[in-house]
Amino acid sequence: MKTATKQNYGEQLGKLIKRHLLVFFNNRMRVFFTLMVPFIVFVIYIFFLRNLELLTVKDVFRDSAVEELKNFDPSGTTTINKYVGAILDSWMLSGIMAFSTLTVSLQTNNIIVADKENGINRDFASSPVSNAVLILSYFIYSFIVTLIVSFIFLVVCFIYLAALGEFWLTFVDVLSIVGVLLYSTVNSVLFTVFICSFVSSDMTMASILTIFSSAVGFLIGAYMPFYMMPAGVQNVCCFIPGTYCCSLFRYAFLATPISEASAYIVGLDPAAGQKIIDGLTGNFGYNLEFFGMNITPEIQAGIIAGFTLLLVALNLVTGKKLTSVIGGMGKKIVKGGKKDDK
Repeated sequence: MKTATKQNYGEQLGKLIKRHLLVFFNNRMRVFFTLMVPFIVFVIYIFFLRNLELLTVKDVFRDSAVEELKNFDPSGTTTINKYVGAILDSWMLSGIMAFSTLTVSLQTNNIIVADKENGINRDFASSPVSNAVLILSYFIYSFIVTLIVSFIFLVVCFIYLAALGEFWLTFVDVLSIVGVLLYSTVNSVLFTVFICSFVSSDMTMASILTIFSSAVGFLIGAYMPFYMMPAGVQNVCCFIPGTYCCSLFRYAFLATPISEASAYIVGLDPAAGQKIIDGLTGNFGYNLEFFGMNITPEIQAGIIAGFTLLLVALNLVTGKKLTSVIGGMGKKIVKGGKKDDK
């Protein structure tokens, strides 16, 4: 006869994931602020950063012999403005997409920390719920929420580009973007859950969220090209998985806009057209380069796979910390209700 302690692990997993999702979506303020993470950066870009980036393009075109390029006006409505706008907007939106998978996944982990701090894990420990299933449920829950929020923002990106007449993405481009989103979400969840395995209070989590959200966008190159950073900072950035996710998003978003712009600019200036395009893409950090080496998209995908395997191994080592409970008198309550004095 099937005992309570031997109930189906799949059933346990499904119920736990459902529980985490209900806890998350029933807290409307938490859902609101999680959704607002990428949208705030998006609004700041539209109203403040976009014009500054257009001035950078004006510097690239300044020495061109072609009148249309030399007299480029960031506020104009010429054909070249359309191409530059498509490149610029796609560049920034792809960076925000990479940024959102990291920050949203970290936001969702508030539930993991709350379960530890509030003693919810004590109930799990005294029940027939498998510790491994509980840990896996946290990962899957975080993946689902991060993917949903990021996909919503991706749709907003497409609507924005279409509204400006800059949606030139092909069906293959869209599939590539969705593929990178899935790849990036898995990596981001593994990365942020690993961080949260060492966090046991809401106050600590709030501090980490503030610091992380402020710094990670710069460290993965979401807001500014790496060449604008000190060499030492660039070298640090190459060891952050999100850097390569951000770059892959850029290749997926920018492939068609750059191809269209190249054809137009080379048509205006056959002699120097490609040089202008190289200068334009170079200024926006389209190509990734560390330690003097050009990191191609294929290598980037391989590096992310390597980081993902490393994070899986690290999470296997630290996974039990996700389900620990900090009890009174400095005692940690672990699986089975036993106490470990430390």
